[in-house]
Amino acid sequence: MARRLFCPTRALLLPVPAPAPAPPPAPAPISSAAVAEAAASLLPLLPCKRRKKLRNKLNSPRVAPIEPEAARRVPELDAVLDRDTAFRFLHRARSFLASLLPPHRIPLSEAGKLYRELGFPRGRKVARSAARHPLLFHLPVVDSVPHLALTPFMRSLLEEERRIHDALLPSRVRAVRKLLMLTAHRRVPLAKLHHCRAVLGLPDDFRDRVRDFPDDFRVVVDPADGRHVLELVRWDPTLTVSALERDFVVDERRVRRMFRFAVPHSRLMPLDAEDADRLDAATTFPLVSPYTNGALLKPWTPEAEKYRVGVVHEFLSLTVEKRAMIHHIVEFKEEFGLTRHMYESLKKQNRAFYLAGTEMNWALFLRDSYDENGVLKEKHPLVLFNEKLQRYACTTKMDSGEAMTDASDLTE
Repeated sequence: MARRLFCPTRALLLPVPAPAPAPPPAPAPISSAAVAEAAASLLPLLPCKRRKKLRNKLNSPRVAPIEPEAARRVPELDAVLDRDTAFRFLHRARSFLASLLPPHRIPLSEAGKLYRELGFPRGRKVARSAARHPLLFHLPVVDSVPHLALTPFMRSLLEEERRIHDALLPSRVRAVRKLLMLTAHRRVPLAKLHHCRAVLGLPDDFRDRVRDFPDDFRVVVDPADGRHVLELVRWDPTLTVSALERDFVVDERRVRRMFRFAVPHSRLMPLDAEDADRLDAATTFPLVSPYTNGALLKPWTPEAEKYRVGVVHEFLSLTVEKRAMIHHIVEFKEEFGLTRHMYESLKKQNRAFYLAGTEMNWALFLRDSYDENGVLKEKHPLVLFNEKLQRYACTTKMDSGEAMTDASDLTE
């Protein structure tokens, strides 16, 4: 006789089970470097063929960290790039949709083809990325066609951002003037400034606003390629003081310890204390102003290398978050006179800069601008706005009561 699997009389005598425990909190996001290290630890446990495939993948420039030594990595700064990756769709999609005419929407079928402009992974559905931020993006159906659009709350946040840009426009114009003074010919194509507008804190319509400052800028057409170029109208000596020179006045010893340019010499060279100090003074940063004409320096000399390092440091000091991706720096390669050996020069200055990311796409940080937790010491108003926007992006419809209250306050 088959055994009965369930007996109602016995079930009544069984004790009532305790309620299931609450689910644990969501784990913190893991950095890409930690994922690569965990994958590398599995190499001895895999078969030969899979081991070879994983080893080739870890050695790819897309995955290999720009800093090969794990002891020299700063996880707090690496996490900043992981945060940018998590919110790439948020920032690119809101910038793209804001550039469209009201009501700032696009058919979902067309949005699925714009994976670069909207910042979602190729081959994925754009609706999946929009569903992660229900407070900021929604998918309305217009004439039986689904669209990707901004929510009314998101449009109110963009109005707040526009007011911030209007208030900060004089300071950003000053930063662009200093940027033009760093270049060799005091001119930069407007397309390059538009590409780096988020890094420099410029509004999306900055190319149209430059005509409102005829005493500072002039827009001309380059006869060689027909591009619109922004030129500097007048040279202002008061703007030629770099961030390093200001820090040098406050703390000279700290600035001198920040940079090192080694002079090759024999270890058996007999040097007394005075000669050692003199050699040390020659290898420290001599404060070659980045606003001088670098074309007058002889190439491949220590002075030229120090000048180029100073130009990169001054460019990072003009950015909003005191950091930039490598493609933002390479964008001004011709204007700044940078060389192919710039990577080696920056890598040697590990006291001033930190290189984060992978070999294919890495970022450059100013170390002194961040604390030990990877937080900016002095936050720009645009940085504070982006942090608030990211908090709203992580808000779901279940806990959006406070956010909708803020939305009503913004619209009043």
